[in-house]
Order: sequence, then structure tokens, then C-alpha cells
Amino acid sequence: SQFHTALIVAIQQYLTPQLRPKYRVEIEERTYQQLEFISAHTDDLVGIPDVLIEQSKKLREAAVAYSAGDTEIITPLTAELPQYYDTKERYLEVRHLESQEIITVMELISPSNKSKGKGKEDYEEKRKKVLASYTHFIEIDLTRTGGVLPMKLHNGSVGDYRILVSRAPQRPRADVYAFKLRQLIPSFPVPLLQEDPEPIVPLNQLVHE
Repeated sequence: SQFHTALIVAIQQYLTPQLRPKYRVEIEERTYQQLEFISAHTDDLVGIPDVLIEQSKKLREAAVAYSAGDTEIITPLTAELPQYYDTKERYLEVRHLESQEIITVMELISPSNKSKGKGKEDYEEKRKKVLASYTHFIEIDLTRTGGVLPMKLHNGSVGDYRILVSRAPQRPRADVYAFKLRQLIPSFPVPLLQEDPEPIVPLNQLVHE
């Protein structure tokens, strides 16, 4: 989560001086509450506070030691209850300063966007809405869990990671920069209004910085 936030801020700081004074790059945030079983022993704890539930040692000893006549206390089992937790995800919006119109939405994928649950449902719903609008869409997927987000690649390998650049007038076609772990992270353009040049984001440089 720290990397996610730091990279979002780095991209904003890189783009802002290039897009002034016509555009503003804003960091937006969405929050959703999730109910899940969390186990520090077995489950994936990426982005989730550590929760460890253990049976009390004293309770076990007392249960085993105690008996009354022919009746013996049954040692209790350990149970795990579902936990509510809030997840906050940050993304970028490029706005036209005068009209306040959202020109481009840029998402940095987190593990929760690709895992079963509320995070995936909310993200896929937002993705559909953006792709059905006149807003350009950029999706940076640097996570290997969860497979590939919905898209049909016509040639080449899906790679380990992907950067999707979807220009509104060209949909349903989009550019996908696919790369593997040992390759440099590719730079990518940020679509704006048609009359404006597209700045290039040197993502490999920003990630390493």
C-alpha cells in the first residue's frame, strides 16, 4: 500500500508541471468496506492488517485438567470470525481546468482489484463506466496475482505485467504495453484533448526512484 500511494504521488508530481496551466492532475480516493475471513497462517495478507486468532493456552490446560465424575469438559475448538476492514485506493484524474471535465483517468491496480470480493466488484464496475464514457483510460497493472483483467489481446504475449492505454475515440481498441519481470518497465503516453500533445510518463524511472 505504501508503494501504491508513493507511485501515484510520483506520477502526479511528474505530470503536473507539464500539463499546467490547462490541466490539473488530481489524486482521488475511493473507500469500500469488506467482510472477509483473515488468517495470519494461511491467507494472503497483502494490504490487510495482521490478525492472529489463537486458542488460549490457559483455557486449553484448564479444559483438559478439569473433570467432574464421569463428565469431562470438551476442549473448545478455535474459530475464526469474518472481520470488517476499510480499504482505501487512490487513483489519478486529469481535469481540464476551465471546464472541470475529466479528460483522463489513471488507475494503479492493487491486489484487491483482482481478488474475489468487494474490491474486485467495485473496480470492475468503475472500469466499465469509464470505458463507456468519453474519458481516456490508463490502467497500470504491476501485480502478478489474479491473472489478466478483462481484455482480448490480438498478438504477442500478455507478459507478467501490463500498461493499458485506452483513447476514447479508438475504443474498443487500446494499446497494451506488456512486459516481463526482467525487462525495463515501458514508458507510456497520457492522452489529452485532441489538439494537445501527449506527455510521456517514464514509469521505470519513477518506480526505481
